[in-house]
Amino acid sequence: MSLLSLRRLTKSFGGLTAVHNVSFDVDAGSIVGLIGPNGAGKTTVFNLITGIYRPDQGEILFNNTSLLGLRTHRIISLGIGRTFQTIRLFQNLSVLENVLAGCHCRMRFGAVAAMLGLRRHRREEEKAVEQALDALAFVGLHKNALQLAKNLSYGNQRLLEVARALATQPKLLILDEPARGMNEQETQDLIELIRRIRSRGITVLLIEHDMNLVMRVCEKIVVLEYGSRIAEGTPSEIKANPRVIEAYLGTDEE
Repeated sequence: MSLLSLRRLTKSFGGLTAVHNVSFDVDAGSIVGLIGPNGAGKTTVFNLITGIYRPDQGEILFNNTSLLGLRTHRIISLGIGRTFQTIRLFQNLSVLENVLAGCHCRMRFGAVAAMLGLRRHRREEEKAVEQALDALAFVGLHKNALQLAKNLSYGNQRLLEVARALATQPKLLILDEPARGMNEQETQDLIELIRRIRSRGITVLLIEHDMNLVMRVCEKIVVLEYGSRIAEGTPSEIKANPRVIEAYLGTDEE
């Protein structure tokens, strides 16, 4: 069953077409990789899904609901969480406070209830703290809850972004180069984390340049080049695809 469907997506910036007529599906409960050389349009696709950009043409369906024209916070509330290629944390807030920022999209009561100290708001805040601590424990950062985000190692800052995204209670988690800058052991731990995320019933869509990670963790891979989809299939099919090999390695003539 398809959770996310992209149909003929196209996005241009001035005279440059970053994404051209891209279509693919992400099935519920799957781990799907979106790969391609630098400049292939991968992050643009993610930004189209999450409402940062609006497509010039095409359709994006999530749980059979169109995402076109929806603001980012609304898309998050529907069940799509994400991390970013470049770390985007509140560096001078604590680890726990960063994850609580992800919980707030699910909270029902606003600033007035908080100022009045209403009991229902206090209960909701307590529940949010529990959920944030659960997300931190899930990625292995619960012991760092009171530490400032800027004092975490680079690898742990990446994990904190994952925890914050999980705190939004997503059905689909979008990971943009989660292994970027990680060492070999951190990457291995990330592979196990992605598998555990899926075991929680969360579908995963990721961009990643680490081909070892992609081939080990993904069940389906979509390949982009110059903004167009050139291949789609299982890891073994993608490894043997001549167009993919040419896109990454070039031709003998080149």
